[in-house]
Amino acid sequence: MATEPLNPVPPPQWAVALNSPAPQPSKAASRIPDPPGFSSSKVGGKNRTQQSTSTAASKSEDTDTLKLKKAWELAMAPSKQIPMNAIMMYMSGNSLQIFSIMMVFMLFKGPIQDLINTNTVFAKFDTESTRGKLLGVKAVYVLMQFVLLALGVWKVNAMGLLPNG
Repeated sequence: MATEPLNPVPPPQWAVALNSPAPQPSKAASRIPDPPGFSSSKVGGKNRTQQSTSTAASKSEDTDTLKLKKAWELAMAPSKQIPMNAIMMYMSGNSLQIFSIMMVFMLFKGPIQDLINTNTVFAKFDTESTRGKLLGVKAVYVLMQFVLLALGVWKVNAMGLLPNG
């Protein structure tokens, strides 16, 4: 004789939710509004091709503007290193110690490598439309590298290693 329980225990709520499919929200409730500036109106015929051509041209100009902006950020990056390196050179002292010699070596090594790799640094920004504007960016980059080299020359002179007299 088999006995069955009188009150079966219902499964936990999480088990019921796990085994049942999720309810689908209505399309009207889940509609996300269009972003600002987006026009969902359909343009037909010739206007559509003219609009896509002008849109492609404006996208190309926007891309070139962004590329130049990033190139300027990259060109000005060495100028952010100048104050830090100047303080480091001042704090390392003028005596001939391994620490000050290594600091001067690193100060010369970085700008020289960056000067050698100038074209490869800016290669990802080089297009037909940005090539002329990129020359000024490269010139500023090279100038900043020369300022870092001048800082190294100043330190070598302060250490007494530069024969100037």
